[in-house]
Amino acid sequence: MRPTKEVLASEHKHEEWHPILEMAAREVFQLMLASELKTAPPPEAPDQGLDVTSMVGLAGKLCGLLSIRCTGKTAALIASKMLGVDVEKASAELNDALGEVANMVAGNFKNKISGLNDGCMLSVPTVVIGTDYILHSMADSPGIEIRLLFEDNPILVSIQINE
Repeated sequence: MRPTKEVLASEHKHEEWHPILEMAAREVFQLMLASELKTAPPPEAPDQGLDVTSMVGLAGKLCGLLSIRCTGKTAALIASKMLGVDVEKASAELNDALGEVANMVAGNFKNKISGLNDGCMLSVPTVVIGTDYILHSMADSPGIEIRLLFEDNPILVSIQINE
């Protein structure tokens, strides 16, 4: 891997970060949820029904926004597996669990890029439930988006970068 300054300056595309983001998500889901993420097929229609969004901001040497989107059912399953409780009982902890998963994926991602570990801070996670909103990020480069399956349920992990 190239040093961070070279990676950050690479034509504002960050294609080389796609596998790093995917690996970061896979490792967190394996470690925290004992679940293997699978690659999802391309969607037949725009992402609909992904009504839970967890976001973590990045600031410092890398500025941007990491988000994880899924359905409410999937979010409850994530919380259930993370907390080791039934899905019905996990619903009350859904926001905290999904926020923590996004926080851990963001932290794992930044730690995999040389020079970002101490030079990039993470915000407190924010969780939005519902679909009637527009997310506007100040990112000025194309984002990275990864579609994965968690227990056969789609999740969308993305990062928008502002340089």
